[in-house]
Amino acid sequence: MKLKFNAKEVITYIKITLIVLLVAIEIFVCAQAYTVLRGRLADYISLVVCCAAFAALEAVNLFAIKNFAAKMVFFGFDSALLLAVCILTGDSFLSALYCVVLTGCYVSVERFRDRTVLFGFSCGMYTVSFIGGWVIRNAADSLFDSVVKILGGVFFGLLVMAIDYVVVQFLIKFYRTNAELRKALKEADENKTQLEEAYSQLTRTKVYEERNRIAKDIHDNAGHSMTTVIMQTEAAKLLIDDNPAEAKNRIISANIQARNALEQMRQSVHLLAGRQQTRALREEVEEIIAQTIDGTDIKARYDMTDVEADADTSRFLCNAVKELLANGIRHGGATAFYIELKEVFDRIVLIISDNGSGVCGQISEGFGLKGMREKAEALGGKCIYSSENGEGFETEITLPVKKEKK
Repeated sequence: MKLKFNAKEVITYIKITLIVLLVAIEIFVCAQAYTVLRGRLADYISLVVCCAAFAALEAVNLFAIKNFAAKMVFFGFDSALLLAVCILTGDSFLSALYCVVLTGCYVSVERFRDRTVLFGFSCGMYTVSFIGGWVIRNAADSLFDSVVKILGGVFFGLLVMAIDYVVVQFLIKFYRTNAELRKALKEADENKTQLEEAYSQLTRTKVYEERNRIAKDIHDNAGHSMTTVIMQTEAAKLLIDDNPAEAKNRIISANIQARNALEQMRQSVHLLAGRQQTRALREEVEEIIAQTIDGTDIKARYDMTDVEADADTSRFLCNAVKELLANGIRHGGATAFYIELKEVFDRIVLIISDNGSGVCGQISEGFGLKGMREKAEALGGKCIYSSENGEGFETEITLPVKKEKK
């Protein structure tokens, strides 16, 4: 089974382990000193009391004290007790006890600078404790022997403490780096999940947008073409008795228009599938106008120049022309149109006006007009409608120039 611990639990387990190790060393020290201090009961009792007090202070320091300054105060008391232990038993375990205490302090202290200060302070306290304990216990030794043994003992103890410091710092650095890495991986997994959810939502949104676009294309193409076909057949019905030849021409024209409508639907499907148009935008618009007025009494005057536009812009403008011509004929009863398509600086301008009945009051946007305005805004442009009762209807569409990438 894979065990998972957080940082606080790991530090707590380390502290408990250090306390247990400290108590074990103290028990060993007391057991070893019993043979030496058996005849000096007071000294032995003092040693046991010092060891017990030392373990208690270290437990409080590890589990209750959080402030670095307070830890330094407790460490001073610990050093005093270690000096007493050193005087009573010798310096055999002094460096080991210091290493145990310092390891607990290193784990508890967050900043590297504070751990370094603690190491320097402990080196000084160890040196003082070792020298003091040696002088008190070996006052009768010669000066030369005392200096040599003191220097050797101090050097050995400081070396052991330095090794402990380096190893513990490395382990702390390794553990914290590993913890940060695991945290970063966890955040990355969470971000990945959020991104997947966002991508799923975006995909659904794109599907809805594609459905709306298909509906708009069908509305524009089918609506425009069917309007023309209906006009042709209605005119044929009126002429079939008085002028059969003209009625026949109107039916033929309607048939041609219906075929053109089918071809336009196929083109829309091709465009939705990603196939690019091959004719220029001006030619497309001219073809739409010709199909609309062919075989009718409707007049159209236009002023258009060659305009370069990307596929989305071209398709939108063609659909807009179809929509506006069909609306003018079907709703406004228009008999004449003016179409202007030009590139003005970095903008494409399409203006379509008719002589229909116009709109009385505020213009109410239906599905077609609303979709046209929203599409123009989505392409970075605008769509403005203007009309007065009996004065026709005018639409001005302005879009930024976006040339097709080669």
